[in-house]
Amino acid sequence: MKKILVWGTGKLAERFIKNGCNGEILGFIETNKSADSYMGKPIYDSRQIPDQYDYIIVANSHTTEIYNLAIKLNINCSKIIFLYGVKRREGCVDTDVLKEILLEKNYTDYCGEFNLTEGSFIDEDARTYARMNRRANFEIKEEYIWPVIRDKYAAAGTIGNYFWQDLWAGRLVIGSGVKNHFDIASRLDGFIAHLLAAGIDVTMIDVREFPEKVEHLHTIVDDATSLRQIPDDSIESISALCSLEHFGLGRYGDPIDPEACFKCFDSIQRKLKKNGKLYLSLPIGKERLEFNAHRVFYPSTIIESFASLKLEEFSCTAQGKIEYNIDIHKYDNDLHNGNYRYGLFYFTKP
Repeated sequence: MKKILVWGTGKLAERFIKNGCNGEILGFIETNKSADSYMGKPIYDSRQIPDQYDYIIVANSHTTEIYNLAIKLNINCSKIIFLYGVKRREGCVDTDVLKEILLEKNYTDYCGEFNLTEGSFIDEDARTYARMNRRANFEIKEEYIWPVIRDKYAAAGTIGNYFWQDLWAGRLVIGSGVKNHFDIASRLDGFIAHLLAAGIDVTMIDVREFPEKVEHLHTIVDDATSLRQIPDDSIESISALCSLEHFGLGRYGDPIDPEACFKCFDSIQRKLKKNGKLYLSLPIGKERLEFNAHRVFYPSTIIESFASLKLEEFSCTAQGKIEYNIDIHKYDNDLHNGNYRYGLFYFTKP
């Protein structure tokens, strides 16, 4: 039996284990070790991987970074099976080895990721369909084949961090009875869609161009740092879900400004009217900058930055789950290791 190490300690690693494999799992690897054990097995730092293994299974969404790190650390990539994320097949690509270790469900996931049909269930399904079909218009024809592999063992949709943050904020905004809402660069196809479906007029500010015109959605293409487009003491309801942490880092074409997000925090407080409501989602944990992606904040930093407002609720979401009304210091030392935790802040202006 092959000896296996799994690189990852999040939902993808859980999925790999749940799907089953043909091998003895010796332990788990984290790029930067944050705990001693996971699922009853030891966790190894990426720079202290033991030698006694046959293969490493990378069950992690940060595959390209892991691949580059493996090259840097002189890890034998022919002994690494990358399940997700790389743009081309890397590491071990021996079909016999992959099928032996991954078994049916994990091998199907692998084939889906790299658009492979070799050795998958599709060939057998096609033969079965051809034997059973009696309708000429619905025969399998080579020119129309469109193989879809990864749906066979997939769940009926996903419930992740964005699902919970959008649902959390949507419930609060809709429940408030507000008819006109402002937003700074939140998700169009989630949270904003929720509000529009509820008949709320939304004015949305984003430095990027909007893809389409939508009824009841009013757009302002501009830098929202100063909110100069809006009069002071005029906003009844405003949100910014996973957007302000990016301000001033240039990621979205905005000007470099280390203080940009904090300037926007001040601007929001000036623009809110008395009894106005603010809904925020931001990465929380051990405070740091991960340039040029985003900032990660202590919740206390956010609360202090909005000192003129009253905190009504602090909740958070991570790994597809939500925790309501938690202590603001609970995750001050959280390094996430690729599985980000979003703090959900609901403020009102006295």
